Amino acid sequence: MSNSTVDDVIQARMSARAFTSEAPSRELIQHILQVASRAPSGTNTQPWKVYVLEGNILAELCDKVCDAYEAISNNPELADQYKEAYSYYPEKWFSPYIDRRRENGWSLYGLLGIEKGEKEKMFLQHQRNFRFFDAPVGLFFTIHRDLGTGSILDYGMFLQNIMVSAQSHGLASCPQAAWNKFSKIILPAIGATSEEMLVCGMALGYADQADKVNTFQTPRAKVDEFTSWLK
Repeated sequence: MSNSTVDDVIQARMSARAFTSEAPSRELIQHILQVASRAPSGTNTQPWKVYVLEGNILAELCDKVCDAYEAISNNPELADQYKEAYSYYPEKWFSPYIDRRRENGWSLYGLLGIEKGEKEKMFLQHQRNFRFFDAPVGLFFTIHRDLGTGSILDYGMFLQNIMVSAQSHGLASCPQAAWNKFSKIILPAIGATSEEMLVCGMALGYADQADKVNTFQTPRAKVDEFTSWLK
């Protein structure tokens, strides 16, 4: 594979938010995971564990989490029952990160015709996370609770490998931290042990090219904004 091809695949990857019902084969998913497992990890610990959900199991779990999400919407006090095992986002946002977050959110909502104050529409759009955006395959990733912060860094490289490999095979994906607060529902449902912590979920399948949500392109900072050159 040429360097240009690798670059093209990486740049073509995006977070799809609408999928067709066509399911990738188990053989293809297994191949992608095998390729992704070549990600580097400290002392080759390979901290990842993957659960692949399809069919009725996928639908049933989505129903349970959607019900919990709706219950919290109706009674915000219930949110205390659902906690993330680790802080994905900062407790207090600050620039430039809050600015990028706002730009991302309002650009997506603007594309979908959702305006500020339309809480019901925002709720329904966010709830689509908990349907894996109708993807036929949902992935959950766990890690042993006693592993260190470095293993989370290793995990990120594994996840990126999955998404890039999937992209090279014509599949789309969407990594999702939204699932994390519902780990007390998810982990027992997928058969995870008490030693495991949920890292994130991921939608996987073929992008619905007819849905305008998949035209959404997130901007990136220029290299000079995040790089210092030293001699």
